[in-house]
Amino acid sequence: MSVEFDFSEEVVLVTGASGALGSAVAEAFADAGATVCAADVRAPDDEDALLDPETVEFYEGDFTDESDVRETIDAVVGAHGRLDYLCNVAGTWRGGDPVDETDADQFDMLFDVNLKTAFLASKHALPHLRETEGAIVSVSARSSLEGGEGDALYRASKAGVRLLTESIAEENRGTVRANAVMPSVIDTPANREMMPDSDHSKWVDPADIAATFMALCSEATSVTSGAAVPVYGEA
Repeated sequence: MSVEFDFSEEVVLVTGASGALGSAVAEAFADAGATVCAADVRAPDDEDALLDPETVEFYEGDFTDESDVRETIDAVVGAHGRLDYLCNVAGTWRGGDPVDETDADQFDMLFDVNLKTAFLASKHALPHLRETEGAIVSVSARSSLEGGEGDALYRASKAGVRLLTESIAEENRGTVRANAVMPSVIDTPANREMMPDSDHSKWVDPADIAATFMALCSEATSVTSGAAVPVYGEA
């Protein structure tokens, strides 16, 4: 059964939009008729960016910097008069070492990129989302549900995203819905390069996760808030 979404006349902000998942989310909302405002520290003409600038309005900014976040969201609302949805996709993975061998700078980087960006974007978007009774969808991770070897800080930062989401949902009950998605390994060029011998057929296509983002912003999930939704398929 095919599913179609219509986000015409609505405005969505996607952070981390130049990456594989962010660009898929931006493209999906654009295809569904939304006005897509895409934010990233990497401009679309960066050699590593995957975003198609023809389908979105791009805002370059560092979402670990509160002034950049404030200016970006003010610019989006100033240009369009509203904000309906926030997709907190900005994030990264680092790992490989046990806790006692991990540099403290890696803690700062992972918590800044994975958790602080979601906090700051949500903080400044919420007043506008309350006006439109909108929604927030953030990216946690399957690995945030348990401890593991070699990537403790990544797991902890993504657990923080999940708990932040639950708290936003509680604080805005009946006004703004907040949910998270929990991927495992996503089928991206970077992951294929990093793990060339893995079974890529079990990895999840970013477009499939983007469809879940749209479902969580749609009326189909109007009674769903505070959830952490698995999106890892067989990965």
